Amino acid sequence: MDLAADLPPTRGRGGPGAGPVALASALLRRENHRRRALACGAVLASALLLVATPRFRHTPALHLFADMRNLLGVPNTLNVLTAYPLLLAGVPGLVLCLCGSGCFGVSLRWEASGWFLFYAGNVAAAFGSAYYHLKPDDDRLIWDRLPMMISSSSLLSILVIERVDERVGLSCLVSLLSLILVSSACERVLDDMRLWVILNFVPCIAIPAMLFLFPPKYTHSRFWFLATGLYLLARFEGLADRKVYSVNRYFISGHSLEHLCFALVTVMLTVMLTFRNIKIARDS
Repeated sequence: MDLAADLPPTRGRGGPGAGPVALASALLRRENHRRRALACGAVLASALLLVATPRFRHTPALHLFADMRNLLGVPNTLNVLTAYPLLLAGVPGLVLCLCGSGCFGVSLRWEASGWFLFYAGNVAAAFGSAYYHLKPDDDRLIWDRLPMMISSSSLLSILVIERVDERVGLSCLVSLLSLILVSSACERVLDDMRLWVILNFVPCIAIPAMLFLFPPKYTHSRFWFLATGLYLLARFEGLADRKVYSVNRYFISGHSLEHLCFALVTVMLTVMLTFRNIKIARDS
């Protein structure tokens, strides 16, 4: 006797594939919960790191870069000039964002806003970094750091919007921008750079992790990996400023190469946005 045949019809008992589909949905929900738990753990770890990290203060050595040559009457010439490729890379993307989300084919409103902030941060960083390197000091430092922090935080939030959820990504964006303002206040008022250091390197860990943990919703996702590789290379070059400068026989410093790599990151992402299409349909 077939007991299943005697059961009343229920919603979802539509065909032979209903069981496997339900199981797959349950597994997907469980996997998403696991990934969100990992994200919450990362936030908690960052908070603990902030508490455990000793206080960082401004020192005169912070403004002593490897290449301080004065060429053509411009102080710190290459560090100043290499900031402007960020302008060349950022303006086309900013113009396309202003033309509407259709230019890049983004499927969510806040995703388009995130890209606008990313490109605006690049354009502002070109002027802010050049201004700082003309006369590096504590007062000008914020104009070098603030635009790039906005740009990298926007990039992380875009990835959350794209691969996790729009509301989660928007919360991430608002939280990061608020923390950037707090870190700037701590740096100026309390002479404490801990929060800035953590916010500066969170994208270095979070972006690669998200690329592996969450599936892409657009085509051409390999450009994310290429851009992330360039971003990590830029950070390494900035930290190894003097070492890079000596290795290439004092031609160009690591900090100048950091500027150029950041510009290449922007170019790479613009190429991705230009050619990609929606891979997984989403509700807006």
